[in-house]
Amino acid sequence: MENTTCIRVYADVEQINSCKSELDKVGNSIKMLSKALSLAGNEARMKILYLLNSQGKLCVCDLSDILGMSPPAISQHLRKLKDGNVIQNQRVAQTIYYSLDAQYKVLLKDFFEKIGKNEILETA
Repeated sequence: MENTTCIRVYADVEQINSCKSELDKVGNSIKMLSKALSLAGNEARMKILYLLNSQGKLCVCDLSDILGMSPPAISQHLRKLKDGNVIQNQRVAQTIYYSLDAQYKVLLKDFFEKIGKNEILETA
């Protein structure tokens, strides 16, 4: 093992290699979740993601009415989520509907279930 500033007496090389291998296997999922959580770190965007998960698809005007925000403000949040590939859009006539990307729907499923069951306790 490479010498570091750690002062441990014994390094469990097998455990270290096993952890490295495990991270190699789940690396893409960790990157995706990290990206989604970074984007969802804003309360408005978390609400948008939660709503898209529960409703399937919504347009800017729907989200504006629900969240009490202006359409331009909603559009800015949607742009960030779309640029991060967390959501996708579909045009139906003149209306653009947004939905959660299928991979992110699976990845964030447990978070949204806990939120929906109000299992995340307030600590404020």
